[in-house]
Amino acid sequence: MARVAAGLDFGTSGARLCVIDRRQRRLFESAIRYPHARRQDCGDWEQALFELLGSLPPGLRAGIDALSLCATSGSVLWAGRDLRPRSPVLMYCEHREADFPAGHPGPLDGLARLAWLWNQQGGPDALHDALALHQADWLFARLREGGLARGGVSDWHNALKSGADPARCAWGEVASAQAFASRLPRIVAPGSRLGRVDPLLARRLGLPRGLRLVAGTTDANAAFLASGADRPGLGLSSLGSTLALKLLSQRRIDAPQHGVYSHRFGALWLVSGASRAGGAVLREMFDDARLRELSARIDPERDSPLDLLPLPGVGERFPQADPAMRPRLEPRPADDVEYLHGLLQGLARIEAAGYARLAELGAPRPTEVLSSGGGAANPAWTRLRERALGLPVRAARQTEAAFGAARLALLGTAVFPRLPP
Repeated sequence: MARVAAGLDFGTSGARLCVIDRRQRRLFESAIRYPHARRQDCGDWEQALFELLGSLPPGLRAGIDALSLCATSGSVLWAGRDLRPRSPVLMYCEHREADFPAGHPGPLDGLARLAWLWNQQGGPDALHDALALHQADWLFARLREGGLARGGVSDWHNALKSGADPARCAWGEVASAQAFASRLPRIVAPGSRLGRVDPLLARRLGLPRGLRLVAGTTDANAAFLASGADRPGLGLSSLGSTLALKLLSQRRIDAPQHGVYSHRFGALWLVSGASRAGGAVLREMFDDARLRELSARIDPERDSPLDLLPLPGVGERFPQADPAMRPRLEPRPADDVEYLHGLLQGLARIEAAGYARLAELGAPRPTEVLSSGGGAANPAWTRLRERALGLPVRAARQTEAAFGAARLALLGTAVFPRLPP
């Protein structure tokens, strides 16, 4: 096990760094914002990478034994073996015509984006020397000795939505049937060793020449690792711009018709589903200060008479996949406290329906739910959720994806849960 480990998180609006010791105590944290949050390129990632590592105190930087990172899994590009992009970066939040049914991304959205870029950039004639990469794949190649000289490497978490089969540690039938199948990266287990840092880069950044690189994960899975959840039936609800549910299960559950998929998580499976509803709708109506003020005046022991469905637009993916589903944001009472009460109760009902859907599909019923994201600090919402779920709800002690990536670097594959006795 490493003595000091670093984790990097490359998210939607910026990147973060966390360094921990072998007792998982935070030693250092740093963050940087991208110049263009939802329109990124490899130059933005490289600049953030170098600035974050450069922000480390020299003594701490020289003592790091292992490094891992997480990133947005659906963000893809084509790049040459020299690491230079052969296409634009297509972010996970960017959809293109003919990618998916309107408003309803499918389970292979990463593969759909790679195929769209392949066709747009001219296919095999224009991309004869290019490799298909996810955001994390490119970043690791920038760090790793040898780069892309021997091809790309991806972990099966980042590669899942591009068609990887984590049960076989190989590409599935749909991905293997693509014209560019030979350009897809080799798949490895998250937490496995990828090699060592490039010596020239280590000298440039003041990193140890023997620094081990550890295969990463997605940003959402890193947040789950940060929470410390390690047993079947323990759920994590991420209350951010959207409402995302994750639940450890001994069974793999894949139901694309309901927007449900599973990541291989050691000996268990991390069953996941994400509604389009969430905090983004609330922020369109109230700023943070107003949300705190109104929430403090809600009586969460009382049901709201409103039946609201706080979607950001037409279309839902989970717990009910319906591209024609419309939001219900009216009637809006004159009292904003009553209105927010109804919105939060609507979100609580979606969360409860989500866990019920997972159980219906064969996952365990949750025994407790941890919370992450901005909504985890809202006591009124927490109590409304407890009443809707009929379960205890508490904030996760750690929620930063960079901390989860640092745990992955520290412990390797041992960070993932094993079968219960």
